[in-house]
Amino acid sequence: MNYKVLLIVLLLLGLGNWNSINAQEKEKNYGFRDESLSIDERVTDLINRLTLEEKAMQMMHDSPAIERLSIPEYNWWNEALHGIGRSGVATVFPQAIGMGATFDEDLIFEVSSAISDEARGNHNTAVENGYRRQYSGLTFWTPNINIFRDPRWGRGQETYGEDPFLTALLGVAFVKGLQGDDDKYLKTAAAAKHYAVHSGPEKLRHEFNAVASQKDLWETYLPAFEALVDAEVETIMCAYNATNGEPCCANKYLLTDVLREKWGFKGHIVSDCWALEDFYGGHGVVETPEEAAALGIKSGVNLNCGSVYPSLVKAVEQGLVTEEEIDEQLAVLMKTKFKLGLFDSPTNNPYSKLSAKNINTSEHRALARETAQKSIVLLKNDNVLPLKNDLAKYFITGPNATSIEILLGNYHGVNPNLVTIIEGIAGAIEPQSQLQYRQGTLLDRPNANPQDWASPNAGNSDATIVVLGISGVLEGEEGESIASETFGDRLDYNLPENQLDYLRKLNEAAGDNPVIAVITGGSPMNLKEVHELADAVLMVWYPGQEGGNAVADIIFGDVSPSGRLPITFPKSLDDLPPYEDYTMKGRTYKYMDEAPMYPFGYGLSYSEFQFSDVKLSKGRIRKGQNLEASIEVSNIGSRKAEEVVQLYVSDLETSVDAPKYQLYGIKKVNLEAGSSEEITFEITPEMMELINNEGESVLEKGEFKIYIGSSSPSNRSLELGAAQFKEAVFTLR
Repeated sequence: MNYKVLLIVLLLLGLGNWNSINAQEKEKNYGFRDESLSIDERVTDLINRLTLEEKAMQMMHDSPAIERLSIPEYNWWNEALHGIGRSGVATVFPQAIGMGATFDEDLIFEVSSAISDEARGNHNTAVENGYRRQYSGLTFWTPNINIFRDPRWGRGQETYGEDPFLTALLGVAFVKGLQGDDDKYLKTAAAAKHYAVHSGPEKLRHEFNAVASQKDLWETYLPAFEALVDAEVETIMCAYNATNGEPCCANKYLLTDVLREKWGFKGHIVSDCWALEDFYGGHGVVETPEEAAALGIKSGVNLNCGSVYPSLVKAVEQGLVTEEEIDEQLAVLMKTKFKLGLFDSPTNNPYSKLSAKNINTSEHRALARETAQKSIVLLKNDNVLPLKNDLAKYFITGPNATSIEILLGNYHGVNPNLVTIIEGIAGAIEPQSQLQYRQGTLLDRPNANPQDWASPNAGNSDATIVVLGISGVLEGEEGESIASETFGDRLDYNLPENQLDYLRKLNEAAGDNPVIAVITGGSPMNLKEVHELADAVLMVWYPGQEGGNAVADIIFGDVSPSGRLPITFPKSLDDLPPYEDYTMKGRTYKYMDEAPMYPFGYGLSYSEFQFSDVKLSKGRIRKGQNLEASIEVSNIGSRKAEEVVQLYVSDLETSVDAPKYQLYGIKKVNLEAGSSEEITFEITPEMMELINNEGESVLEKGEFKIYIGSSSPSNRSLELGAAQFKEAVFTLR
């Protein structure tokens, strides 16, 4: 080779190396990489380096890498409803409705803290191995704090139930556990969804207009969202449907007037997935993707889950939106990435230490079991539970006894050790006992073979455990419930008739031997005949990976049941308004006229509790004053148990329709047999406020009644065996 050519080659190689070194040095000098600057300064520097095309793509849920700035790709879409979902092995906790049944904010904080440990461990492990795919990020679209206003909604299982106070209490705890308590970094970013007034019909969600009065908005549909904004939730997800005539993701009243201006929300807004496409494909408020993209930006939607925001480039060219408006919304979104530490050195972030070792730990498995135990609701017990675990013969049967599906609910992870109910029962009985199993009946249709070799076992068994109910194939999101002809909603309130036929046979065959019905599902259902035929009834929801063990713990008495219903079980859908009607009159324990099958807040124990008379610190108060209500709770039964003490407040003199009573306090007490504990509730002015027809919170003078007990204060609760609740009256002057 000519030495001149060689010299040129060496110079070029040296220049290449210099350019590489120079690029690395430049990267270090980018303002958005400088951790000494404020987040606002870093965001501004970053946005100023982006082209319009890059800005648009960074506002997509699947934002691509920007190689020239050494910014890796990032997928914003992750789920953590009851454990990190869809991302491989993780601890699977009970479904959200089961967590609602615990009535336990401290426990739910523990659960979400464990989930966020696993989330960081999952993310860190994925990135270390070069994976930046969907469901491996740190932004979680959880929790679902919609109000479960109607049992027909298939996605109600994702919520904490029908009550705004309980929903807010547990939702705030969940957000705090997910987001952590570091002064600088978010552990993960939580999202409150679906904002707002969203609870079916599932099939119509892309075009449906939910009409809600100002009173219902501010009394029922918005309080939990406000509570989570006050708790500094990082993300709000706007819903598919329209509310009062405007799509939720383009609803000026909800997004601007209320969320940004009234509540002062500082985080980012994400569209539900492909909700911006519904602007032209469902709601018909615009005609083109470019118009939809511009409307999304002008409405304050910072992140597009879907496919619309790439059209922002053409929208700018068409004069529908300005680049400055895009910059403003992108800046809000980018702050979240900085709060998560995605542009910082991992050595400065305490959560970078979490790894695969923090996923699916024995401690998390124990927590999943405890949560499942505390979620199980004892609906009936004719003195047959708890069972001894050394009887001669047990018979377990039913379509869900061996089902993994009923452990999971929706938006779930997977686990290498999912404990079905038959496995839990088998693991709990003594070696000398015999356990027989037959499925007996199919889930939702008659057996093709008419021969019945199953039900006679109930006659020669000391106890029969029949696992009935529904699963995620019958209820859930629009496209997931593959056995549902109504797109995941449950327009038929009854259990499948073949299940009832089988239970009738078991009841007849069993004679004097007890039949225990274990019911799975994420929503209320007609259990009237189950209640009549079975000697004991347990509602176990979708109990997670330890579900089988938790059910066995309850059945054999290792744990006394303490779950409470977070939603009313009506006797019939005929007792409710039409599904599409979003007015609250006639709905939930607050406004329902007909006596329910099972009331909100109801659940039995293996022990017996008694409440003393309520002592009020004051009988008359002035506006703005608090008072205290004290009560002594006594375990007068024969075994240690946990009681869920509930406070309800009723405004007896109102200028407009008001709830019969409202839950405003929960205290859990764990008492040995024969022991007592005095507990005190503080009653604040906020608990006395009335929402008027204009949606305003007002304090009206007059008499108020408080109830304290183990269930909502209805006659039906007492008929079913709940402890007698106690009452007291005070006057607001």
